[in-house]
Amino acid sequence: MTATTSPTRRARGPWAAELGGLWSGNAGAVLGRNLRSARSTTWVIVVTGFFEPVFYLLAMGIGLGRFIGDVHTSTGATVSYAAFIAPALLAVSAMNGAVYDSTWNVFFKMHFGKLYDAMLATSLGPLDVALGEISYALLRGALYAGGFLTVMAAMGLTTSWAALLALPAAVLVAFGFASLGMAITSYMKTFQQMDWINFVMLPMFLFSATFYPVTVYPGPVQGLVKALPLWHGVELIRGLTTGAMTGALWGHVAYYVVMIALGVTFTTRRLRTMFLR
Repeated sequence: MTATTSPTRRARGPWAAELGGLWSGNAGAVLGRNLRSARSTTWVIVVTGFFEPVFYLLAMGIGLGRFIGDVHTSTGATVSYAAFIAPALLAVSAMNGAVYDSTWNVFFKMHFGKLYDAMLATSLGPLDVALGEISYALLRGALYAGGFLTVMAAMGLTTSWAALLALPAAVLVAFGFASLGMAITSYMKTFQQMDWINFVMLPMFLFSATFYPVTVYPGPVQGLVKALPLWHGVELIRGLTTGAMTGALWGHVAYYVVMIALGVTFTTRRLRTMFLR
């Protein structure tokens, strides 16, 4: 049964004419279902995922930082090593929270739980599903980011009032990775293919100026690192927490806005192709 013949495929509200049945304006139903599921089955996994960047901060920032001393940021600010890596780990925390839910969880629902087949047999459209799933991943990323920012503040690692903007910046980072993560996952068909996500994330985590300035690399390598999405998140949040309010921050924001737009667009089109033939 196709989207044009099934009565359950009619979008609710005025959105049908504008979006061609892609959106019924009810993405909250998908988000609500995920929240109820997390409350009953996966809350332990959600909570434990928060601690990984905190352990890195304690081990690297406090332990190793005593031997390194102060570090110069890309904007010329001089901060302690712990204050240097903390905003980077905040970006990593937001990325991890968003990617976990927008990749492996989506993969299982798509290929094993057959959840999207059932959802798209109702009045929900592909854009509802995409926004609902991305919103849930975004909430997890925001939860991790908020908790980690609290740890940073308690340790005295926020050196500027602009650190208050680090939380919405981290949410933007999470939104970007959630959108892109779900778009990429929609093309994955096997667990072996899903392993490529971890294969990409680990080097990005290690080399995106997380633990040392990007200037330590040769010029061509610096260009490659600066093309990575995590580097833009690290520089955005580091600039805010250290008070380096330069025009470059808007460039990082624009990078994520484009990333979000592409991710949502490709995810919606892919879901329509897979489930509404």
